[in-house]
Amino acid sequence: MAEAAAAAVRAGRRVRHVCSGTRRCFSRAGGGAGLLAAERGREPESRASSFCPPAHSCNDWIGPPDSQSNLRPIVFHIPKNESPLGRRLREFRQETQVWNQQFWASQNVSFRKGKEEFIYSRLKAKGLEMKGETGQKVTLSAEEMADFYKDFLSKNFKKHMCYNREWYKRNFTITFLMGQVAFERAWRRLGWKKTKVGN
Repeated sequence: MAEAAAAAVRAGRRVRHVCSGTRRCFSRAGGGAGLLAAERGREPESRASSFCPPAHSCNDWIGPPDSQSNLRPIVFHIPKNESPLGRRLREFRQETQVWNQQFWASQNVSFRKGKEEFIYSRLKAKGLEMKGETGQKVTLSAEEMADFYKDFLSKNFKKHMCYNREWYKRNFTITFLMGQVAFERAWRRLGWKKTKVGN
């Protein structure tokens, strides 16, 4: 089973990768919000929490996978003329990102710990050490590891069900707020055009 990681907010109509010198690569997302992109099965190069987007940026920035949760963190753009509704959407997305990060960071720690303990117990039963004569880690077969994956999913079934319910509720709320913000912006543009025509 690939390491536990979940989907996260991916925003906008287009995403471009931007690098500056030796600075870590970030994706620039134009427009509104979407759903978080899942990152599974690979170790992230570094944490992105210390990254600060350019002051002139008018977009959300998506960073490299977090080292604990494997989720890509987002630095949300704060418009100068942000409306109360827009602020509510942004803050709820930020709060959801923190909630999601904490869940999968904790879940991945449990997964890795359980996996190591399972491998150790199976190797010990065979009279083997964690490392072979060459110094490399001794691994179990896919069939043997399947027992661990099945047991891990069974033990965490209720936890995952509760997570999924909360995740869908949050995404429904985000989608609803996005619709309200889009309508608000369209209404403002329409009012501005009418004022311009009247003048």
